[in-house]
Amino acid sequence: MRPRVALVFLVLLLGLTIVSSAWTAERHPQIRAAQRDLSSAKYHLERAARDFGGHRAKAVVLISKAQEELRLALDFDRTH
Repeated sequence: MRPRVALVFLVLLLGLTIVSSAWTAERHPQIRAAQRDLSSAKYHLERAARDFGGHRAKAVVLISKAQEELRLALDFDRTH
């Protein structure tokens, strides 16, 4: 009887693990990847040696705006 109880417990535990991982799966992985890529690009641009006639600074501002839009998109998704 004990092996059967242990087997049932193991199957239930495995099932809970699978369901739990499905619930915690990252939503919108493409947006999260874009956020990481934008952060990396901004980091590198902010440390660039030259300003490139103001274009580097403008790119940093535009990246910040894009980051804000992605944050707003995720906020919208959470509330709708």
